[in-house]
Amino acid sequence: MSPHSPGAELADAWTGRFGDEVTTEETFGGLAVGVSPELWVEALTFARDELACGFFDWLTGVDELEEGFAVVVHVYSLERRHHLLVRTRVTKRAPVLATATSVYRGAGWHERETSEMFGILFEGHPNLVPLLLPDGFEGHPLRKDFVLAARVAKPWPGAKEPGESGHGAPSRRRVRPPGVPEGWGPHA
Repeated sequence: MSPHSPGAELADAWTGRFGDEVTTEETFGGLAVGVSPELWVEALTFARDELACGFFDWLTGVDELEEGFAVVVHVYSLERRHHLLVRTRVTKRAPVLATATSVYRGAGWHERETSEMFGILFEGHPNLVPLLLPDGFEGHPLRKDFVLAARVAKPWPGAKEPGESGHGAPSRRRVRPPGVPEGWGPHA
């Protein structure tokens, strides 16, 4: 990152405030900042109050397998015209993070969705109830270990497989969809 770039100035502000407790990386269109879960709310408050990032864009999770879940927030400064990605990581065995709703009210809906889809508990959230999935749904569909049962239980509604159209083309080997264990489904 060049010393005169807006990303360098933002990175200096973060390291000036948090020192070695944060990591910074210039990305396409902005700066990505990594913080520990303990600094999550403090870091978001710093972004809002000191760096003028008053526009909350989105919050989501990323399943990083053995490394746990990344929680990522994108905020923007309308006054200074800079983007920030603030991210942290929680463990798979205890995916708990403080809510960001005290800093950005718009985080409420995003945290509900992320909680439902990844199983991350946002402590202190005012209304952490299911948002998208039907009542009684079990599991967290955006986790990489979630089995997509519908892909096994019913046939794909698209065109026929090669060789099934009656034109004599050779048939291809049948394979299980990704993430489906061997011997699972109606034809097991």
